[in-house]
Amino acid sequence: MTRSARQLIVTGLIALAAGLVGAFIGGWMFDKSPAPALHQLVHHDLVLDPAQRARIDGLEVTFAVRKRLLELDMRSANAELAAAIQSERGYGPRVTAAVDHFHAAMGQLQKETIEHVFAMRAVLTPPQAAKLDRTVVKALTADPA
Repeated sequence: MTRSARQLIVTGLIALAAGLVGAFIGGWMFDKSPAPALHQLVHHDLVLDPAQRARIDGLEVTFAVRKRLLELDMRSANAELAAAIQSERGYGPRVTAAVDHFHAAMGQLQKETIEHVFAMRAVLTPPQAAKLDRTVVKALTADPA
């Protein structure tokens, strides 16, 4: 096998590893979110009146679009990271920029998720909001293991 073929294979393996690591880290981080508990609470456990349900359904549609766009941005950042690792073969400026891009998208998703929770909370009655607050605090402080 020629030297250039070996380099190509090694570069491809590095890019693949970077993509897998990015996907694993992203999945690990999002699995820890309070979303399943909140979804269960808001859509199944709270008794919402028709007006509340309509408002929350509208909020969910809007948030789903934003969430999907930010998830795609994170995937794009991971692809940039893989390409940067492949070309720089070290922690250079393109790797740094790709990592920063991923963190910015991930941070924006976290901010918008929190804003979404507060928007849903504003639709609830005080007792419903208190139940939501307890669920959020429990989900955010639960042992990740």
